[in-house]
Amino acid sequence: MIEHVAAQTIHARRGRLKNAFRYGVDFILTDMTRGAPPLLSRNRFNLFSVHDRRHGGPRGKGRGIAWFRAELERRGFALEGAELLLLTQPSFLWFHFNPVSFWIAVRDGSPRAFIAEVNNTFGHRHCYFAAHPDFRPIRQSEVIEAEKLMHVSPFQQVAGCYRFNFGMTEHAFNIRIYYTNGAEGVLATLNGLRRPATAGGLARAALRRPLGAARVVALIYWQALKLWIKRAPFLKKPAPPEPLISNSSTFSKG
Repeated sequence: MIEHVAAQTIHARRGRLKNAFRYGVDFILTDMTRGAPPLLSRNRFNLFSVHDRRHGGPRGKGRGIAWFRAELERRGFALEGAELLLLTQPSFLWFHFNPVSFWIAVRDGSPRAFIAEVNNTFGHRHCYFAAHPDFRPIRQSEVIEAEKLMHVSPFQQVAGCYRFNFGMTEHAFNIRIYYTNGAEGVLATLNGLRRPATAGGLARAALRRPLGAARVVALIYWQALKLWIKRAPFLKKPAPPEPLISNSSTFSKG
């Protein structure tokens, strides 16, 4: 299965310094095993591509779906009958950067576990694992809380927590991540419809949002410049956390 998710992302900073923006982004949903339509390749150069080494494990040394499968088995998830998927922004030509990808374990059409694979612009990665102890379906109404462990923005401390709402249906994604640290907070959302990935749809995406991942990085630096002009405190980057992956701490009703 390979699908194209033409999505909208919203980032809204709350607290003393406010900043908000909305952008269109293109994601691919794939099981990392089947063939791809023209203009999209796995482990080969193309207009769009998804490479195993860029996902599933240390940054640049990934093992793809094998890593996700091993992490699920280590936690007691029964793989039989489950569909293992990656939701990610693909590489565009030779350029790759993705602030967050999601590894998702699906059974009977419902997400049962996911790993948020978070990258920063300093070359670091940390992954947040989320699932109920019995791997029952994760509902969009449930709030999944995880301690923030990695430096993501030079304008935010490595403190506080993330609160995820993970919505996935057969037609769409509706993901909400709220970072909170005292009076400061950042809301990020990702919403988009699931469509079969086709050469025509990918070509239109390249024309509508040219440069793909390079455009994402440019927009990140543009928003950082706006915060710097507003005199947001600029923090030095700490070392990345160890180990690579941590578990969500609590589930609650939203």
